[in-house]
Amino acid sequence: MKEGTLLWEPSAGFKEQARLSHFIRWLETAKNLKLSNYSSLWQWSTTRVEEFWSCLAEYAQIKFHQKSSRVLSGHKMPGAKWFEGGLINYAEHIFQNITDKNPAIIAQSELRTLTTVSWPELAAQTASIQAFLKEIGLEPGDRVAAYLPNIPEAVAALLATSGLGGVWSSCSSDFGTKSVLDRFQQIEPKVLFAVDGYGYGGKKFNRLDVVEEIRKNLPSLKAVVLLNYLDPKAKLEGAVSYQDILKRKAGGPEFIAVDFNHPLWILYSSGTTGLPKPIVHSQGGILLEHWKALALHTDLKPGDRFFWFTTTGWMMWNYLTSGLLTGSTILLYDGSPAYPNLEVLWKFVEQTKMNVFGTSASYVMALMKNGVIPAKVANLDSLRSIGSTGSPLPPEGFDWLYQNIKKDLWVASISGGTDLCTAFVGGCPTLPVYSGEIQCRMLGAKVEALDEEGKSLTGEVGELTLTEPMPSMPVYFWNDPQGKRYRESYFEMYPGIWRHGDWIKITQRETCVIYGRSDATLNRQGVRLGTSEIYSVVESVPEVLDSLIVGLDLPGGNYFMPLFVVLKSNAELDDSLKKRIKDKLKSELSPRHIPDEIYAVEAVPKTLNGKKLEIPIKKLLMGIPIEKAANPDSMANPQILSQWQTLCDKIRQNLPIGT
Repeated sequence: MKEGTLLWEPSAGFKEQARLSHFIRWLETAKNLKLSNYSSLWQWSTTRVEEFWSCLAEYAQIKFHQKSSRVLSGHKMPGAKWFEGGLINYAEHIFQNITDKNPAIIAQSELRTLTTVSWPELAAQTASIQAFLKEIGLEPGDRVAAYLPNIPEAVAALLATSGLGGVWSSCSSDFGTKSVLDRFQQIEPKVLFAVDGYGYGGKKFNRLDVVEEIRKNLPSLKAVVLLNYLDPKAKLEGAVSYQDILKRKAGGPEFIAVDFNHPLWILYSSGTTGLPKPIVHSQGGILLEHWKALALHTDLKPGDRFFWFTTTGWMMWNYLTSGLLTGSTILLYDGSPAYPNLEVLWKFVEQTKMNVFGTSASYVMALMKNGVIPAKVANLDSLRSIGSTGSPLPPEGFDWLYQNIKKDLWVASISGGTDLCTAFVGGCPTLPVYSGEIQCRMLGAKVEALDEEGKSLTGEVGELTLTEPMPSMPVYFWNDPQGKRYRESYFEMYPGIWRHGDWIKITQRETCVIYGRSDATLNRQGVRLGTSEIYSVVESVPEVLDSLIVGLDLPGGNYFMPLFVVLKSNAELDDSLKKRIKDKLKSELSPRHIPDEIYAVEAVPKTLNGKKLEIPIKKLLMGIPIEKAANPDSMANPQILSQWQTLCDKIRQNLPIGT
């Protein structure tokens, strides 16, 4: 099917029951605002920005211990401040949903069977951790670091920290020592929560040596808390036992009212070629944005069961945790999505009676390539929605979901980033789904596609920008007192406008298509080509498992565009296969999309979050030394770098490429 084919429409009942529809009805009753459809609602939310966010805070029943005198001050970006002087607490809003009717968390991992954590149990664990944090003198603004997998204990530690006004920051337990230190040394944490090890892909990994090395290199630490996850007998000299902390008697969780703009957590950019940028998000900004994104756009209601496959090192873990704001049960899975086979997560759907399944486009394509049919391996009756992010989901991915899961399925592809810890474009329960397209620009997100001169485009590919501020924009980068790195990251190309670094097309019907990173764009004969559309076509060839493409400007106005492919074990990159790939690109895209050369590689270099690393390979082809072209500690598969260096050097010998 082609991009833009209608795949699904919500029923009248589905639309009527959506929280978004209730919000529209509330606006009419409470505010005398008559907004007949999503388009008019979005227009109002992005032209009457202060009014929208004020109404949303009221509708969501955000509890201000002290109200702000104004919604937005310093309207220009960067520098916009939200609800200044307003006092709130993120964790308090989560525990407003405490109930005995539904669990707070259901979790499974390669090391543990299915576990349920009730709301009272989560509250008790949070309170016990807070008692410990107060014992060691944690003050509002102090940092708490975590080297933990995606397990309930991580959620409890986050809530304990934020309840006391501390600042949370986590790395997944599969991160290497340098990756962790590159992040945590910048923020000087007071406490470190860590595991002794973890399981992945049927193997067990002891991390005690890594934890010890991390501790040695973080002099700011007052305490290390060790969670026995792999081995109940494991010990680390001088560390406090997580189990001992839970024995502390405490009442309910404590919530310190902090300023709306008080730091909640620190996330990190990928750090592809340098130190990761520590991105600071606010308690109030995340509270308001995540409630909007999850209640209105994901349509989560109390008792729903919400899952996203993620690790604690990706912003989607924070996003998943915020599902608790809606009264939903969050579902955690720690382990490989392919162990013991690619059916494991679909059996998890059946076991947990999951309603919303969040994953990545690459996972969907892997299922497709491997012939997995989820509807045949598990009962998926409970499932109403699939969320996809991480990279653009191509049309064939959309089509596959409808053919192999169920026809009546709301596929909500979303796109955003760590930078705002949310999606700018995503799902809408009252709109149809078209193949290869994201349903809408999200409420309050004034997303525009701009050309180089800053002109807004419709039906054409342009830079993804935000022309109005949003509450979950970073309040600052850590250790960037003058805001220099912050401005350089987002505001250099268009002064006063956030440039995100993705290519986007906004269609005539106001849907969106993401075409990959604009800083990795291909520019051939003056025409910009998005990498994602090339990957979609190339990876639909049966023999191709994965691919990567880059473009290089050569002396004399020439351009070199090599394509790299990962093949199935029994496939060979002969002239016949090369011709089929090129013919397919020509017929489905254009002659400009045909690569100059095609090379077979063992694997595509990727970040820890699974994103393809085009820029480092482009740099290697330009002759930039490997140590300056890529940061191995930001990669999921750094062992392949030397092979790429050899290949790129060989390619360079036959090209007039300057350094």
